[in-house]
Amino acid sequence: MRIYMQIPPGDQGPPRYYHLHLQEDLLGGWTLVREWGFQGAGGRVIRDHYVDHKSAEQAMLKVRDTQIQKGYQVVFMQTDQQFPVDGEQQ
Repeated sequence: MRIYMQIPPGDQGPPRYYHLHLQEDLLGGWTLVREWGFQGAGGRVIRDHYVDHKSAEQAMLKVRDTQIQKGYQVVFMQTDQQFPVDGEQQ
């Protein structure tokens, strides 16, 4: 899952961004990667580890909601939903 948010540019400079995405590790855990800063410049990155996908996704949505309250707007969102291939049953 991936969420990219921005605060529209103001008079003071380029827009700010906040990027969240989940990565599965080799041991079955999940990492929430949070990156933020000014568009076009290096940002800050923090990685938080979770033991399962559900808790990582809940943490991600909580961060998203917090940033929306601060004025960020979701620009792009990609989910990890897998759809069945022809002939497969769910």
